[in-house]
Amino acid sequence: MISLQFLATAFVVVIAPGTGVLYTLSLGLGQGRRAAIWAAFGCTLGILPHLAAATLGVAAILHTSALLFNIVKFAGVAYLLYLAWQALQSDGALAIRSERTGDPLWRIARRGALINILNPKLSIFFLALLPPFLSGTPERATAEMIVLGAIFMVLTFAVFVIYGIFASAAREKVLSSMRLTRWLNRSFAAVFAGLAARLAFERA
Repeated sequence: MISLQFLATAFVVVIAPGTGVLYTLSLGLGQGRRAAIWAAFGCTLGILPHLAAATLGVAAILHTSALLFNIVKFAGVAYLLYLAWQALQSDGALAIRSERTGDPLWRIARRGALINILNPKLSIFFLALLPPFLSGTPERATAEMIVLGAIFMVLTFAVFVIYGIFASAAREKVLSSMRLTRWLNRSFAAVFAGLAARLAFERA
């Protein structure tokens, strides 16, 4: 069940830059290491509903119901556009600025969780990723899905924390250049908007 092939596959998926990585990087640059760790925690927590959906078979319903899929999808699109707007505002939650004071840590985690919760493709992703690595014993399938999902979540948290620590280490250097700071804020906003556009065209 837990094989090197699964670990390698999960690692490749986790390390690929996506919305959660981008969010963690922006918090590391904008508010420092502690905020980045909580961002990573929130993004990881947001995986839980999708893992549960895949385990219980709800992901299959989501896959076949265009209406349900689109409701979740466009909620996710709206949220990503909101994050893009936040990155552009000088006092926005995702703006890179010299002041370390920002949102409470629980709010940072909640925002990270919502990023993943409002991505309906994650449930379908788990439904496709995990079954090939099961032992094939029906009575153990649920437990094995939970174990594999938990390993995936641990890898996600560890990799995101590394991304966040790297970003926080570069914080002082970034803040020393107002031009670079403005460029990064605009870049984060553009990428969040681009991710929103990509999600808008996703199909179940």
